[in-house]
Amino acid sequence: METTKRIGIYGVGGHGRVVAQIARACGYTDILWIDDAVKEGACDFDTFKTANADIPVALGVGSNAARQRVFEKLVTIGAEPLTLIHPSAVIAADAAVGSGSVIMPLAVVNTGATIGEGVIVNSGAVVEHDCRIGAFAHLSPNVALAGAVSVGLRTHVGIGSSVVQGVSIGSDAVIAAGSAVIASLPDGVMAAGVPAVIKKELKQ
Repeated sequence: METTKRIGIYGVGGHGRVVAQIARACGYTDILWIDDAVKEGACDFDTFKTANADIPVALGVGSNAARQRVFEKLVTIGAEPLTLIHPSAVIAADAAVGSGSVIMPLAVVNTGATIGEGVIVNSGAVVEHDCRIGAFAHLSPNVALAGAVSVGLRTHVGIGSSVVQGVSIGSDAVIAAGSAVIASLPDGVMAAGVPAVIKKELKQ
C-alpha cells in the first residue's frame, strides 16, 4: 500500500504550482497550500503549522525579496525550508545546494558549484563548474553560466541569458532576457543586450 507523503507549498501563484509539480515528481502525493492572502484552497502559515507541525514546507514564491522574507519566517520558528531537486536535473556530487532552493527539470549544476539558500535554478538552466550563486537569486529557464561565474544575492538572470567565464554580477541586479554578459556588473543595476550594458540603476 502506497504511503501518503505530504508537503506544504508556500505560495499559490504560477511559481508555486510549478514547485508543486516538482514535489510530485519527487514522490510527494499530498500538496497542502499556504498563502498569506488565504486564497481558495489555501490556509495562512500559522494555521498550517498548528495543524501540520511535522510536514516540510517548500518555497513557492517567485519574487526574490518575498521568497527571502518567507524563508526567514520559516527559519525563525525552526522550520528549515525544504530543498527540491527534480529527478531529471543533474547535480554534481560535490556541488552544494542551500536549503529552500528549487532545482527544476533538466537543469545542470556542475562540479564545485555552490547554490545559496532559497535559489531558483529554473528549467534547463546550466550552472557550470565553480559558480557561486547568492541566496534568493533566480536563474530563469535556459540561462547558461560558464565556469567560475558569481551571481549576487536576490539577482534575477532573465530567460535565455548567458554569462561568460569568471564574470561577477552583483546583488539585487536584473539581467534582461536574452542578454550576453561578458563583463562584471555591480550591485543594483539592470543590464540588457548583446553584449549586456547597464541600462539603469535600480532603487533599493
